[in-house]
Amino acid sequence: QVHLVESGGGLVQAGGSLTLSCSASGISISTYAMAWFRQTPGKEREFVAAIVRGGSLKRYGDSVQGRFTITRDNVKNSGSLQMTILKPEDTAVYYCALADTAWTNSITLAHIYDFWGQGTQVTVST
Repeated sequence: QVHLVESGGGLVQAGGSLTLSCSASGISISTYAMAWFRQTPGKEREFVAAIVRGGSLKRYGDSVQGRFTITRDNVKNSGSLQMTILKPEDTAVYYCALADTAWTNSITLAHIYDFWGQGTQVTVST
């Protein structure tokens, strides 16, 4: 059974930093694209960042470009999202996800992802 477990969320002041981790079990992430999405109550999941299988290609949502960095470690079967210069509008539940796909223009779309974690809350205070 596939499990993705996010960790590292919490409460941080605006301008601060957090690093989220995503640990996978029951699956080898090396053949999957990995992404992070976030969601606030009443809104659809928003694309945050994605990284191709080998890690050579990355894509970021416009609102986090230049502030967040996605990485992955296929040996450790995990990934991370380094978040800096956090803003109150970054407050959300953050999810990691895996898609059985090569790089695609659809990489920002939630529906292409096959596996999801349970999410971790990030709260940025003013």
